[in-house]
Amino acid sequence: MFATYNFLRLTRGMALGIAAALLFVEPALSQADPLPSWNDTAPKAAIVGFVEKVSKEGSSDFVPEPERIAVFDNDGTLWVEHPMYVQLAFALDRVKALAPQHPDWATTQPFQAVLEGDMKALAAGGEKGLMEIMAATHAGMTSDEFHKIVSDWLATARDPRFKRPYTALVYQPMVELLAYLRANGFKTFIVSGGGIEFMRPWAEKIYGVPPEQVVGSSIKTEFKMQDDMPTLRRLPEVNFIDDKAGKPVGINEQIGRRPIAAFGNSDGDLEMLQWTTMAGAPARLGMLVHHTDEEREYAYDRNTEFGRLDKALDAAAITGWTVIDMKNDWKQIFKE
Repeated sequence: MFATYNFLRLTRGMALGIAAALLFVEPALSQADPLPSWNDTAPKAAIVGFVEKVSKEGSSDFVPEPERIAVFDNDGTLWVEHPMYVQLAFALDRVKALAPQHPDWATTQPFQAVLEGDMKALAAGGEKGLMEIMAATHAGMTSDEFHKIVSDWLATARDPRFKRPYTALVYQPMVELLAYLRANGFKTFIVSGGGIEFMRPWAEKIYGVPPEQVVGSSIKTEFKMQDDMPTLRRLPEVNFIDDKAGKPVGINEQIGRRPIAAFGNSDGDLEMLQWTTMAGAPARLGMLVHHTDEEREYAYDRNTEFGRLDKALDAAAITGWTVIDMKNDWKQIFKE
């Protein structure tokens, strides 16, 4: 009896101790830094201040959850885009893989340039040449088949500089930002000039953005019964280019709400940031990632073929968009 009484006293004491510890720990956890890969500089303060304003009921800037829409460019904003866009690297590898089925490519531009590794000749082909490559490598199969081709390539392809999978070269600070926004009632969308069906197979796993929240460029697709099975077949024709002035159009058509926050890194995102931020109330946030860290990633802006930041950088000073200095504002670039 005495032993039982002491046991109960001990158990009750332990329970009270644990409860007290939890009461002490909970506030500490609630105050944990939601953006640990960001330095305590102006961009981080701008993000936190904005989120607090629009998510706090009673605030003059409060925005109901359904209207808390944030849009993100992908290339150069969420993952690496140098020395070339990842989707272009995919297309060039596809040309090499398909070359045995097309012996004429050895003497036909722009395919000859790809097979010979002549990037100067490839660049000389301009947009027309790139569209020919995309048509040859991205069409002629079902959507399901393309999904598998992309997934298989990403599983084995490696970035030439970092020797890591491309999906490991996403920016950790931006992954944290996506999660932070969602934790505060935002719905996050990718709005990219890249192919919508190139991004959808992996965006949810890497960014937490489901396929239905990916907006991108597309080629035409047709419904077909194939061997008594319904399929969607990809055609070698452009359907929509989700870049520059196309981004607000894509947002309007596929999202149906004007965002209150937009994140980009290049002139291709200029119109998206204008559409998001130049609309008056409620509070709005526009941010540009400026690549300034040649040691940990790359340094480029006005003079580059991929991710040129020129007009948008000038516009930031006029519109009040926040410029994220990658070298000074991020503690780390990629996930360790």
